[in-house]
Amino acid sequence: MKTLLAALIAVISLAWASEALNAVSPAGTHPLWLARQEGLYLSGLLSIGLMSLTMLLATRPAWLETPLGGMDRVYRTHKWAGILAVVFAAVHWLIEMSDDILKGMIGREGRLPKEKFAGLLDVMRDLAEDMGEWAIYAVLAMLAITLWKKFPYRPWRFLHRAMPVLYLMLVFHAALLAPQAYWLRPTGWLLGALLLAGSYGALRSLFGTIGQARQARGEIIAVEQPASGITSVRCQLGDGWRGHRPGQFALVTFEAGEGAHPFTIASADRGDGSITFQIKALGDYTGRLATALRVGQPVRVEGPYGRFALDRLNRQAQQIWIAGGIGVTPFLAWLEALQGGVPDAVSADLHYCIRQRADDPFVERLEALCAGLPGVRLHVHAADQGQRLDATGLMQGKDPAQRSEVWFCGPAGLADGLKAALHRLWSGRLAFHQEAFVMR
Repeated sequence: MKTLLAALIAVISLAWASEALNAVSPAGTHPLWLARQEGLYLSGLLSIGLMSLTMLLATRPAWLETPLGGMDRVYRTHKWAGILAVVFAAVHWLIEMSDDILKGMIGREGRLPKEKFAGLLDVMRDLAEDMGEWAIYAVLAMLAITLWKKFPYRPWRFLHRAMPVLYLMLVFHAALLAPQAYWLRPTGWLLGALLLAGSYGALRSLFGTIGQARQARGEIIAVEQPASGITSVRCQLGDGWRGHRPGQFALVTFEAGEGAHPFTIASADRGDGSITFQIKALGDYTGRLATALRVGQPVRVEGPYGRFALDRLNRQAQQIWIAGGIGVTPFLAWLEALQGGVPDAVSADLHYCIRQRADDPFVERLEALCAGLPGVRLHVHAADQGQRLDATGLMQGKDPAQRSEVWFCGPAGLADGLKAALHRLWSGRLAFHQEAFVMR
């Protein structure tokens, strides 16, 4: 994520720098007026460039899962590209508003002359300037709502649908107000490519075609509540379902008005189109699924996505698997997929962290699955019994000088603490895999 964002910012900045260094300013131009103009250009290029990346990533391009490390990373890059785009848009607006301040400080003398246009083009440029200002106000408000985690998801999702329209307004603004000379040189070609890529994503969003090629329809065939706050949903999908690798997730739509939500597939691929989801009540929507869903109800599933997959294990490395609460779902799929194979095909320690063992719905299932897999050693850490997992416990029976892999699915706070401690204690090569999918 950081590499892609840094690379895009660097490329745009280099393109701007080549223009700025080669630009010839009229005699008598004041340095502050020149700095203001170049600041406008740079902040505008960075903002529209990052927003174009945001729009492209919104199409959920599966081909980017490998280089970025999974669809969860694609969405994180989408989120941070959007945040940075709005930050640069705010900087762009503030620089634009500095006009009156500079007039008061140094007067109009030394100001760069404006490009001259006439007729319809002049009118369109005025409109583009106004549209850009309106769009910036709107995206600033959208950023504030997005960062306000207590704002309800459903209205946020409805408001988020306006982003493609706001982006296209900014495309109009950028295309009309970019210096004419840019379009004859690589800077303009880069800007044009970014605008085309972003417009492609915006139009796909507006026409509702994102993810259509990876969607399958089916129906719910079983709904159970194995424990309070947990809903188990089994679905039977049609021929459109291409199967999944153990550990992947899908975007599931139970209600058209609610839209798609990401859920890990908690079952192995049986080849018959049946998949199971174990859903924890984490909000209003997931909290009412146990009573809202019914057998025979239609369902739409998009995917599969994700790189938290069993076939990505490095069999030469020491394997440490960590599940926190509902984060056990991908490991359920892993263990189920391993049944019936060579019993000791995988050697791993599976650590399951829970609050209370007595009423946990998955301990018994894990014990049954691990019973047929002597190479997988199950460790249950129940907080109510004072059993808390730490880095020292993970290292028991492991050689810290050897190559190791940690596969983690659970609360981010637990992951951060374990990752930091392990990197301090582990002397060999350690790979920490973590899926962190968030919709906003």
